[in-house]
Amino acid sequence: MARKPNILVIMTDQQRADHVGFMGNGVVQTPHFDRLAASGCVFENAWVSNPVCMPNRATILTGRMPTAHGVIFNDRSLDWHANTFVRQLRADGYRTALLGKSHLQHGMSRNAVVDFRGEGAVLPNKPEGWDQFEDFERYTDAPPKDPDDFYGFEKIELSIDHGARVTGHHLQWALERGARREDLLTPLDHTAPGKKRSDEWWQIYQAPYEEQYHSTRFVTERTQQFIKESCEGDEPWMALCSYPDPHHPMCPPGPWFDRHSPDDMLLPQSRHDPLEHAPAHLRLFQGVHPAKQRDWVAPCGFGNDRLLSQAIAATHGMIEMVDEGVGQILRQLEELGVRDNTIIVFTSDHGDMMGDHGLFLKGFMHYRGTLQVPLIIDAPGMPALRSCGLSSSIDIAPTLLELCSLAGYDGIQGKSLTPMLADAAARVRDHVLIEDDVATITAKLTPIPAKTRTVITEQYRYTRNSKGEEQLMDLIADPDEMRDLTAEQHPDRALMMEALADALIAADDAGRGAPTQSGHVAGLA
Repeated sequence: MARKPNILVIMTDQQRADHVGFMGNGVVQTPHFDRLAASGCVFENAWVSNPVCMPNRATILTGRMPTAHGVIFNDRSLDWHANTFVRQLRADGYRTALLGKSHLQHGMSRNAVVDFRGEGAVLPNKPEGWDQFEDFERYTDAPPKDPDDFYGFEKIELSIDHGARVTGHHLQWALERGARREDLLTPLDHTAPGKKRSDEWWQIYQAPYEEQYHSTRFVTERTQQFIKESCEGDEPWMALCSYPDPHHPMCPPGPWFDRHSPDDMLLPQSRHDPLEHAPAHLRLFQGVHPAKQRDWVAPCGFGNDRLLSQAIAATHGMIEMVDEGVGQILRQLEELGVRDNTIIVFTSDHGDMMGDHGLFLKGFMHYRGTLQVPLIIDAPGMPALRSCGLSSSIDIAPTLLELCSLAGYDGIQGKSLTPMLADAAARVRDHVLIEDDVATITAKLTPIPAKTRTVITEQYRYTRNSKGEEQLMDLIADPDEMRDLTAEQHPDRALMMEALADALIAADDAGRGAPTQSGHVAGLA
């Protein structure tokens, strides 16, 4: 019997599709990602199901839309018993591990289980403590006892936070290697003890500790250790190698901060877009200088060319450090003799505006910068090719299950991309649906629409929100999305409105009310 393929899923956080060499970026140096692209299938038209962290990560794990799995915005934890492709693999004999960032639970806030008005309790029919594994406070003194089934992962080693702040299993790992606690537990604000800080924006700085303590080193090392241990046994393995970078704050350590001069950065042509016909909240975001953000995650304007150049330079340094780590893992697979029997996926959970249309960061901004992500699938026996057919984050789960000859589960909504792995001309989708929701209280207190929905075809992006505001962009004729065709009463507007309606109907939750996994939490009630 042929040995089951191993699976390595490499995920970065907040990395645009065009911030890698294999997607045409000539400034950032990603030789190892590029080598992976040269041996696998590059999906040049890959999009998210939701443009923020938690909803799209839950979608990747479940193969379900955010409105189906319930994580409709950050601050909602994925149901403890949710069906995931990882649980299917584990039931089939795979060793499974999550190494790095999870963000399936909101560990920096209790909003995951507490009503926004401050009243609330643990959700019914869940074991006590189910939602607390990503609370950074649990890891301050020593890692807590891990659950025996974390959404299908039998092993978790977490790096929970962003910027230079070190929490989760990562904290104890760094302390054991000689790092100073006061350098690691840095605040996520302007008081963070960074080096070489930008005088334009506190979120651009050099980490205060050496690179050997950084999250990228942690994720790389722990992934390598899991692979080594797994290859010593007979079971196939699946590893989610999840880097917290290049998410802001933009603070690579050591020499990675100085890898690029801001003067050499390419700035987006659309950064001075007046957004004349754009939804009103986008124009408001555009007018907020990064230094005047409400908090460190709030969408804002790009500031000025100098600040933007600094941010891009630091981001490229973060990406190149991750690329080096990925290169080490790929070399290990070759040295262990398992590279040819390992499915490798590379993607990101969402992108970043990074100055496009005068905007920064992510959230409620449905442009290519946040919506399009890099995607490579390198599967044994499949040719190297590039596909311009549509694909989505929701398709990763069913694709991996099919490649491993495993059936899906009730309610899975993604489409297997396996036909596209074999044939560059193959198509499995005529559209991609993207959801975006905010909490009811947020919609009441801010100008952000409660709901935004986008449908992508190979030619168009059509976006409509709950305030009736809309955009229509021709992605072929206008790749920078500068010309809103709804303002011109374009004849294809009606066709795209119909396409959006059809996409919403097609995404109806077929698994609602279906049985979920009956797993439990080790050591908890």
